[in-house]
Formats: sequence, C-alpha cells, structure tokens
Amino acid sequence: MTTICVFCGSSMGTNPLYKEAAKQTADYFVQHRLKLVYGGASVGLMKILADTLLENNQEVIGIMPGLLIEKEVVHNGLTQLIRVESMAERKVKMVEISDAFIALPGGFGTFDELTEVLIYNQLRVMDKPVGILNTAGYFDKMLDFFDHAVQEGFVRAEHRDNLIVSDNIETLMQQMQQYQPVSTKKWIEDIKSESGK
Repeated sequence: MTTICVFCGSSMGTNPLYKEAAKQTADYFVQHRLKLVYGGASVGLMKILADTLLENNQEVIGIMPGLLIEKEVVHNGLTQLIRVESMAERKVKMVEISDAFIALPGGFGTFDELTEVLIYNQLRVMDKPVGILNTAGYFDKMLDFFDHAVQEGFVRAEHRDNLIVSDNIETLMQQMQQYQPVSTKKWIEDIKSESGK
C-alpha cells in the first residue's frame, strides 16, 4: 500500500482529539512515505492532513467536483487536483487510484464514501482494505448499528468483520496490511437459497 485515500470531515469537530488524530495520521504518512488521496478541500480535518504532508514535501492528490471548486473550498497547494463532474465520479476516481481507504471522523460525506467502498469490497468490485480510525469512539454507534444489521440478517458477519477498526493509526495500518478479501460465492448462494431460488 503506497497510495491511501482518507475520508474525513470538512469540519474540525468539537473534540480536539479529532484534530490530533488527523495530525497523527498525516505524520504516519510522512514517516512511511505514503501518498495521500482525499477530497481536495482546504477546510476541516482534510486541511490538517493535506497541509502536514505538503509541508513535508509529500504527494497529495485532491479529487473535487467542479461545484465545490467554485465554492472556493479547494486546496490551492496540492501536488495534483483532479476535477470531476460529480460526487459519484469523485468516488469512482478515488477507488481507481487508491490502494486502501481510511475513514477518520466526518459527516454524511464521510459516511457515504465509507459505505460505498465497503459495498465494493462486498461485491468484489475491488479487493482493497478499508479501515476506520475510531478516535474517541466516534464511530461506535455506527459500528453498533452494523452489528445490529448482522444480527437481523441484512449484513453477513464476514463482511462486517472485514472492516478494520482501531483507535491507533499504526495498529490500523498493520491490520490493513493483512487484509484478505471475502469470497462472494457462499453468500450469493445463501441469499439465493433464502429467497427460494
């Protein structure tokens, strides 16, 4: 893994630990010479990530729809800015050029990006590790709901378990290095069977 896409907030959040986690993540990228792919903004946790890497002469690729560029939230110091036409195209491009994905605290955009790459792995559209840096338990309620979805039979346990979660960036990255895709054959057969097919 050399090119990592990070999903995170365009806000800083109310807990200073979120900013600290973004800085620690960026420092890890600097230390390990990792390339950052992200949403391209100059605000929120995204700004902390990008600024830290750029200050250390590391590559930062931002991907942003024209609509947001026109709203003047784009980071003007990036190594590369990829302009796309839509939010959907942004996610496609992120998946195309990234080796792995990490979600830091964020809002609806972060949730959307995270669940999309989880679906891609579930369907084997891609086979790339997806991790959550669960700073200060930010994602606890989301993870509880994922567990609830497993209990209710709408998410398979192996897909839930393939989401990598840690509150420490080094531990998270070590676990992501060991990622193994989940075979689609059995669960496809199972859902056909329960549907009477």
